[in-house]
Amino acid sequence: PTASLLYPYGLAQRDRKNPKLDDGTSKKLALAVPFTFYSKKYQALYVNNNGVISFDTPVNQYTPDPFPLADGRPFVAPYWADVDNVNGGDIFHRETTDPMLLSRITEDINQYFPKIPFTATWAFVATWDHVAYYGSTTNKGNTFQAVLTTDTKTSFVILNYWDIQWTTGAASDGDAETGLGGTPAHAGFNSGDDTNFYNIPGSQTEAIINITQTSNVNVPGRWVFQVDDFKVTGVPTEVPKVADGKNCWL
Repeated sequence: PTASLLYPYGLAQRDRKNPKLDDGTSKKLALAVPFTFYSKKYQALYVNNNGVISFDTPVNQYTPDPFPLADGRPFVAPYWADVDNVNGGDIFHRETTDPMLLSRITEDINQYFPKIPFTATWAFVATWDHVAYYGSTTNKGNTFQAVLTTDTKTSFVILNYWDIQWTTGAASDGDAETGLGGTPAHAGFNSGDDTNFYNIPGSQTEAIINITQTSNVNVPGRWVFQVDDFKVTGVPTEVPKVADGKNCWL
């Protein structure tokens, strides 16, 4: 069922909420288990309101840059754009070893990567729930999620796109009424060096609004990557096109 695209989140899951602050971020979150990302181990991360999970340093930047970034910030960008949770929406996060969730994540990873033995022992779940964009004059909201998971050796990131209604904040030259235009959102992975990075197809183009229909694991709206030693798998050759102002998959 489509409703199962997002893993459980919210206050009932004992999630913490980010402060209501434009370009804000969580405090530095120490991890119980080191997470390996592009062959480096990290023990702390930040959940940034603007659709980014960063290691080492918070990210307040609201207009996305294409990867690789010149300044060496390692991060995962589920949907990097100018979120303003003062205007609407919440950003939730938790570190978890809940057996039910871990077994569901394990089952999913085993299905997508049958040749990689993996049993999740830890996960970090961050969810942007109906978040608004900066300068918005509407109640449009985006709902998406990033899940980091590891068995202590192999690490994966699962990106879930449930509902994407806008691409751009007003300070990134977006239209205040539509949340479109300007410099659209960016999705992908930046290692922190200048050679290792990955941009999800459609990033920083108007087609990113269709990310709820794209996938590299045959589940519309879900992108999954092995990230300890980053590998790109099963990427569709076609980028979704936008035609006649309607979303369509060519």
